[in-house]
Amino acid sequence: MNVAVSDEPRWLAKKSLAESGDFVLEAVECRCGATGWSPPEAASGYGIVFVRRGCFHRRLNGIESFVDPTVVYFERPEDEQQIAHPAGGDSCTVLYLSEGVLSAIWGGEPGLPDEPLASDATTDLRHRWLQAAVMRGDAGDMTEVVVDLAAQVLARSAPKRLASGRPATVLARRRVVADAREALVENPRTGIIELARRVAVSPHHLSRLFKSETGETISRYRNRLRVRLALERLAEGEPSLARLAADIGFADQAHLARVVRRELGATPSLLRERLAPSEVRRPSGLGPADAVPM
Repeated sequence: MNVAVSDEPRWLAKKSLAESGDFVLEAVECRCGATGWSPPEAASGYGIVFVRRGCFHRRLNGIESFVDPTVVYFERPEDEQQIAHPAGGDSCTVLYLSEGVLSAIWGGEPGLPDEPLASDATTDLRHRWLQAAVMRGDAGDMTEVVVDLAAQVLARSAPKRLASGRPATVLARRRVVADAREALVENPRTGIIELARRVAVSPHHLSRLFKSETGETISRYRNRLRVRLALERLAEGEPSLARLAADIGFADQAHLARVVRRELGATPSLLRERLAPSEVRRPSGLGPADAVPM
């Protein structure tokens, strides 16, 4: 491939959207004219790259491919890549996974496909929804969403690897879900990765089994448990909503308020006013429009 070299400056910006010990979600924006091949560069981790806009050529370990929004491609720590832009710029979303998470999804060892994969409409919409939800602060349990998205992509490459470890019988699947629910009741802060380790299935399978057996996601179930814990503390007159949010695993007080209001149609402060014993109640200053059913 011949790529014309332009004198236009290359402008590249990377922004971390969300980060935990299990994954990093990053937005990459490149605004540039036509460029030649970039210097060889090693990938920073195990990454799934979704192209949102634009196109470019990629040389991976000496093998060239063309990348645009209809494909998903992959980065691995041992790989060396170069990029060349024929014109314009591009926008990508990169999902980096820890070795532990990727091993759990990918059948026991970390790894990613060699070649780009076609991105179907559902996958494309899901990664765009994830980025939008993160930007709004409304993504719920990010790790559960990330695991499902990664598994959906990788299943197109190696469905048998993702199927390994799935409980074989209906009874075994029910036991897995029951054990997961028990663990969540004990500690609603338990994330899906640790939860999957405890019940000895992959995070992806646990997410699917849980939804099949209970009719709701792990994130939704966890939030319902958290709300009930919050109600118990509010009924005892808990004075600090920030402390309550931290104790039961919400990101902050605003996150607690959003989930409680979505679940019950009332704010935590109003519920505390209605539920706490009279000797620990605080004046709420709320009018009749704020009343909740008694």
